[in-house]
Amino acid sequence: MNKLVLVLLATSLLPAEAANNRPHIIFILADDLGWNDVGFHGSGQIPTPNIDALAYSGLILQNYYVTAICTPSRSALMTGKYPIHTGMQHTVLYGAEPRGLPLTEKILPQYLKELGYTNRIVGKWHLGSYKRVYTPTYRGFDSHIGFWTGHQDYFDHTAVENPGWGFDMRRNLDLAYDLHGQYSTDVFTEESVKIIKDHNVSTPLFLYLAHAAVHSGNPYNPLPAPDETVAQFSYIDNYKRQRFAAMLTKLDDSVGAVVKALSDKNMLQSSIIVFSSDNGGPAAGFNLNAASNYPLKGVKNTLWEGGVRGAGLLWSPLIKKPQRVAKQMMHVSDWLPTLLGAAGADISTLQNIDGTNLWDSLSDNTSSPRTEILHNIDDIYGNSALTVGPWKLLQGTTYNGAWDNWYGPSGREYGYNVSQVINSVVGLALKSLHQPLTPDVILKLRSLADVNCSKQNKAPIPCEPLKEACLFNVVEDPCERRNVAKEYPQILKNLQEILEKYDATAIPPGNLPLDPRGDPKYWNYTFTNFGDYDSTLNLNSLQKYTFTSYYH
Repeated sequence: MNKLVLVLLATSLLPAEAANNRPHIIFILADDLGWNDVGFHGSGQIPTPNIDALAYSGLILQNYYVTAICTPSRSALMTGKYPIHTGMQHTVLYGAEPRGLPLTEKILPQYLKELGYTNRIVGKWHLGSYKRVYTPTYRGFDSHIGFWTGHQDYFDHTAVENPGWGFDMRRNLDLAYDLHGQYSTDVFTEESVKIIKDHNVSTPLFLYLAHAAVHSGNPYNPLPAPDETVAQFSYIDNYKRQRFAAMLTKLDDSVGAVVKALSDKNMLQSSIIVFSSDNGGPAAGFNLNAASNYPLKGVKNTLWEGGVRGAGLLWSPLIKKPQRVAKQMMHVSDWLPTLLGAAGADISTLQNIDGTNLWDSLSDNTSSPRTEILHNIDDIYGNSALTVGPWKLLQGTTYNGAWDNWYGPSGREYGYNVSQVINSVVGLALKSLHQPLTPDVILKLRSLADVNCSKQNKAPIPCEPLKEACLFNVVEDPCERRNVAKEYPQILKNLQEILEKYDATAIPPGNLPLDPRGDPKYWNYTFTNFGDYDSTLNLNSLQKYTFTSYYH
């Protein structure tokens, strides 16, 4: 057999005999986690020992960008495309909105299915549910336990959003009423552990664990957490931050439980684990939350660094040069080609995507093939942002600039417990793989990953993006304190021209008015796939229909 045939067999997107040699892929997505909410970025206020242990033994993704809000980020992750190319660029999907991620888009689990993967999703979907064809088990996933909308109460599993209130917890297409009263993070952790425990290792596993944590819940209980966990953080003065800390601790415990399950199943040594936030943190009461993006500027749903710079890590024994703060420029849309590349797919067959395969660059510590990132173009908000090399262009802003500031807490005044990281569930699992962490490595990497803007000796130059475009050197000035647009007018012009080229390729946002038929009150107070029902039914007749009667 010649070399060409061997290459074709190894890289085919069809199920192959070598499928059981492909890595297991575990993608853990944290919802609304701030840049400064993980210990490996410098804060000691809230311990995250399991997440940190993965980061220090793998790669800390220092120049990793997501989008500014939930649905657009998840669409980019699943399609490998910028949201402007799928119509998902403006705000989020609502449960009563008659749209979803376009069905014409082939998404990550569908590609992985062709490679022989078993695909499981646990947790949040938020890419469309008004018809069942938009839900996870119709889009490449073999199972789903979780919710379809953007958030939920962690105990009663209901969501409050326009136009109403309703239960939103699913086991595939069925309502999972039996999970009422069980804490969401625990539910998703237990299901993920069960999936790993029961997995047939002759096939590779893709587990997409999309947590509700640390997104705020409903207005009547915005930061839900067990009281006994909250009590551990009495040393934090701010009560909302105490509750946020408890939510984050449960998330960190979940990461530990998943890694331990992989270790117990002897799957860890052949796994790729990604941990990522989906957007910047909602700080200082934004969305009734208490995240921290310190020292970066802005919050969730803004295009400042604090809104789009992701807290992320990549861990795998397959990484050739681990234990690094990886400086490669990366965007959330890169995960699709990067993970497919790591799984042995023929990336050259991928058509019309914006993502780039960074596996070799990250593994070998070579220059990133990505040199620019479109953060977004939103003609409804009237804002846009682009980074090319060290230069970032920002035009317009959200909320009329109300959240264009810097928000803490810093958390640098708290000590950092290195032993807690080494002896964490993840730390012990790594030790069993003969990859033990040492205090020297931890402290060195943590220092390198801590963004410190106080070292700048240059005076700030204000940016007023509602009046004129701003330009920043985000390598020298990641905190966006010096608007150098006047100093470098040609660079500003060049970036604006690149942005215009992107804008010429954009399709209009797909947002649609809410459909009154999607109000949960018509479906026994549940969010459901209302578009599958007879569209001629009037709202009064809907009162007699239930999700149960539709299927049974």
